[in-house]
Amino acid sequence: MFSDRTDAGRRLARLLMKHKGTDAVVLGLPRGGVPVALEVARALGAPLDVLIVRKLGAPVQPELAMGALAEGGARYVDPRIVYEAGCSEAQLAMVEHKQKQEIARRVALWRGGRPPIDVEGKTAIVVDDGIATGGTIRAALQALRKRKPARIVVAVPVASPSAVASLHGDADEVVCLDVEAAMWSIGESYEDFTQVPDERVTEILEDKRWRQAEVTSG
Repeated sequence: MFSDRTDAGRRLARLLMKHKGTDAVVLGLPRGGVPVALEVARALGAPLDVLIVRKLGAPVQPELAMGALAEGGARYVDPRIVYEAGCSEAQLAMVEHKQKQEIARRVALWRGGRPPIDVEGKTAIVVDDGIATGGTIRAALQALRKRKPARIVVAVPVASPSAVASLHGDADEVVCLDVEAAMWSIGESYEDFTQVPDERVTEILEDKRWRQAEVTSG
């Protein structure tokens, strides 16, 4: 459906143009959501930042999300999946410890000592490259709520119906280009779903245009 994340971001931005010229802030979920968020921020003329979140993968099946952690300490765990994965409390604690370390590394790498962009009283548009289950982004939204935005909009190119339904309690609005009932993985919707390296996220976030947009919106 999409040639790559840039294409997906440009098409997604068309559904968000009502936010152009407002106080909206665009927050990309690293790493894959950041190139998508870049195109949304460009189209809206909005400041761009990251909302750092890490999946808690099952010990034997790392791709299976038992929950997620987000910067700021938000935690989401699905007890049913933890049980089905046969994950003990000790194993879950080890997984969480590892992901807390990775969150700290990414905060240091991508923020460079800068505080997160202020979203209090503003519209926060949270962008990812797709949502399969919704567990990861739910942790991100719980962390974001603590920063007191006036409104949270989740915007993604593709998502499963169950993921979209699960987010309505955490987001004020969910914008999705394509809801795929038979989606097995997000990558199926992209011709090019190459992994986004840390360096690309750093390059996007250090672009002075987004820092200037932050000053202007503030």
